[in-house]
Amino acid sequence: MIRNAFAYVTRKSLKSLIILLVILAMSTLSLISLSIKDATNRASEETFGNITNSFSMEINRQVNPGTPRGGGNVKGQDIKKISETKYIDSFVKRINSVADLVDLSIIETEETLANQSEERAKNFKSTVMLTGVNDSSKETKFVSGAYKLVEGDHLNDKDLHKVLIHKDLAKKNNLKIGDKLKLKSNLFDADNEKGANETVEVEIKGLFDGHNEDGVSAAQELYENTLITDLDTAAKVYGNTEDTAVYQDATFFVKGNKKLDKVIDDLGKLDIDWNQYYLIKSSSNYPALQASISGIYSIANKLFAGSMIFAGLVVSLLLFLWMNARKKEIAILLSIGFSKTRIFGQFIVELVLVSIPAFIGSYFLAAYTGKILGNSILNKVTGDIAKQIERQAASSQLGGGAEVDGFNKTLTSLNVQIQPKSMVYVVVFMCIVLIISLAIASWGKLKKNPKELLEDTK
Repeated sequence: MIRNAFAYVTRKSLKSLIILLVILAMSTLSLISLSIKDATNRASEETFGNITNSFSMEINRQVNPGTPRGGGNVKGQDIKKISETKYIDSFVKRINSVADLVDLSIIETEETLANQSEERAKNFKSTVMLTGVNDSSKETKFVSGAYKLVEGDHLNDKDLHKVLIHKDLAKKNNLKIGDKLKLKSNLFDADNEKGANETVEVEIKGLFDGHNEDGVSAAQELYENTLITDLDTAAKVYGNTEDTAVYQDATFFVKGNKKLDKVIDDLGKLDIDWNQYYLIKSSSNYPALQASISGIYSIANKLFAGSMIFAGLVVSLLLFLWMNARKKEIAILLSIGFSKTRIFGQFIVELVLVSIPAFIGSYFLAAYTGKILGNSILNKVTGDIAKQIERQAASSQLGGGAEVDGFNKTLTSLNVQIQPKSMVYVVVFMCIVLIISLAIASWGKLKKNPKELLEDTK
């Protein structure tokens, strides 16, 4: 059987080569599509980190306008109620506040200088934004990749009067890790409702990097003019403590054996005024990232399904033509006592002999072209999302800064690699398609007797 199959494949080299090329092309596309999905999964996990099993507590702006400046006003006692439930493994809470650098200068650009009034230049000439947090490694701007720690260590819940500052701000003011600086309450800040006039001396624990993706109108929207602080520092410049401060939001990390949707539903029963808040999955804070992932998945799925369907149709057509040319051969084999099962088995062996080099070739061809095709798909998807974001930004009043850039973040690269499991999936699915195609193409011939087949050849 194997000898006969090999003899036929080599004798009909042109037909065999055509089928080999079809299987090679379709296997390559299928392998690339699975590898792109796998690369997207890895990129998603690296980007989202451990936020996939977390949710955020944010204000409901339909009924709760927030602070005078429009920030969040989540109550610390409500955060505490959720954090003390059996579902929560850890949590991060953030305070947004404003303060002035004492005897230091902020970063300005031509654009920010041109857009500020005389009054603003006087009242906010050294003003920076503070983000107080109990764990800076899980702070939204670091999670989104807008900020990246380049020197020193992240803040933790044991830190007191410590800060992370932008490396460019540090360079401008000749500051380094371990140096101390002073932050002073800004009396013109709308959120400083108590009229606090506090001065806090803080120590630099780390430096971060990152730059605005779009232009900004105010200096305080620049990444360089945001300081990440401990909670006490951010609260104190408004005359508050960690207990009395209002929070921008809080993110809760659910224990590994708990289902996120059920946890959110159960927490809705707590004694909290839920009209004031939303509980949303943390991944929802990155809609552009989710859209880019979904878009790539969609194209990869269509590529995989299309390659399988196309392979089935083309190979079936080729095998129909192949079988039509072999009616006499099939009749003779049946006449000399070959069973239909044995003949069909020979056809399978022939297809296997053609498929093996095609599968091997698809591995190397996919490894060579996968990155090119993967990045082309990524550029197409992210380009469409960028255009959509531009249209939405033009019709909205969203400002700039790291929060907005994180909101609009998409995947930036795909490391497409051919994994052994992807190769196994492609071989299995393609074999199923080929066997079905062979069965369909040969069924009409094998069910006839030798006389009927010989008459058909006349």
